[in-house]
Amino acid sequence: MAHSHEHSHEHTGSINYGRAFALGIGLNIIFVAVEIIYGLIANSSALLADAGHNASDVLGLVFAWTAAWLATIKPKGKYTYGLRKTTILVSILNALFLFGAVAAIVWDAIGKFKNPVPVAGTQVMIVAAVGVIINTATALLFMKGQKEDLNIKGAFLHMAADAGVSLGVLIAGLLINLTGLQWIDPVTSFLIISVVLWGTWKLFTDSIDLALDAVPKNININQVRDYILSLEGVAGIHDLHIWAMSTTRVALSAHLITSKQTDNGFIKEIQTGLYEKFNIEHTTIQIEFGPDLNNCNPDCE
Repeated sequence: MAHSHEHSHEHTGSINYGRAFALGIGLNIIFVAVEIIYGLIANSSALLADAGHNASDVLGLVFAWTAAWLATIKPKGKYTYGLRKTTILVSILNALFLFGAVAAIVWDAIGKFKNPVPVAGTQVMIVAAVGVIINTATALLFMKGQKEDLNIKGAFLHMAADAGVSLGVLIAGLLINLTGLQWIDPVTSFLIISVVLWGTWKLFTDSIDLALDAVPKNININQVRDYILSLEGVAGIHDLHIWAMSTTRVALSAHLITSKQTDNGFIKEIQTGLYEKFNIEHTTIQIEFGPDLNNCNPDCE
């Protein structure tokens, strides 16, 4: 029986988003202050509510940035995997923050249906336009990384949602000024809510899956199994497990059955193939000599 463990591949997909987080947090803190000031001057509950929403998103960005930093800390003491899984925990937290923001928007919209409040004209529209620019620019900083990292995706969704809210306030203000119809504002809020909820629900369910050590969404376990079984010398496989160590790093462990003597070169070939084909960089492989045991127990599934 032989055992080999490998995680020497350098993770090239992770990108340092420290500057993006710092810029995004700084711009949004300034914008929250502007919204509060002009919300009070213009007597606009919409701007004040949006300021509160943006403030919660700034906190979400701080959490995401902190998690990204914690993930770089090397394993120590009882944390033998390091603190990489904080990125998954924070992606769940970000989703919960977004759900909270949606609840606040719903509450505000329902209140406006019951007690229509006029939008505070040109000042509100100008501030909302600034919000669209700032939040869109911030979202673009995370656009590329959100396809590879749920933590970055959470930051992207926060900023995209903020841009959508600001755009909704801007459009609603313009239409109300043109038509005088006050119900346009809450209706626009509900449209924004639908978009935010769709993205947030996907973020939340993906994060829960990773927290429960499900196979990452971008990896097909059957394809991984078929690839390993197709290699010369592999007669069977069982106890195949694939899980996320963080929002960017994937691990695999498996027991391989072979009827011939193997060496480290054989295992190295498998590990290199898993990294190149599936981006699985942290692998633990145990070799067993004997007949094909691929259907020996439920773990083979």
